[in-house]
Amino acid sequence: MSTSPLTHFDAQGQAHMVDVSAKAETHRVAVAAGEIRMKPETFALIASGAAKKGDVLGVARIAAIQGAKRCSDLVPLCHPLPITRVAVEFELDEAGSRVLCRALVETLGRTGVEMEALCAVQVGLLTVYDMCKAADRGMVIGQVRVLEKQGGKSGDWRAA
Repeated sequence: MSTSPLTHFDAQGQAHMVDVSAKAETHRVAVAAGEIRMKPETFALIASGAAKKGDVLGVARIAAIQGAKRCSDLVPLCHPLPITRVAVEFELDEAGSRVLCRALVETLGRTGVEMEALCAVQVGLLTVYDMCKAADRGMVIGQVRVLEKQGGKSGDWRAA
């Protein structure tokens, strides 16, 4: 057994998937958020629904949900989880010329869903970029982080 706080390494320093079989199944929730900044003209296209490729936020919402569901396919040591809920919200910040994404993911399982929430946000924001890159290749994705988690042995946590 490793004494490192990095749980994805064994005593010999080799990467491994953490064994969660002894953990209790509990209700677990994670919320993550992030943003994409863009030119005001690009923001106006999204806000008006006039983007060339269609409903940017509608497509990005579906992509974010899919991102949460496929997280273990993208992150090598992430457990595949039976997700029970994914809720994705987008907020338009005209003054900041940015779109904010917030994802809530829930499961009944042996490990948390922080990674799934982070994947949802990233994939949602990447989809906004993809759908609008013809108008603005300089968009910047940032501030992606876990805002809170609930459940499990370590209990609840909320970002400061």
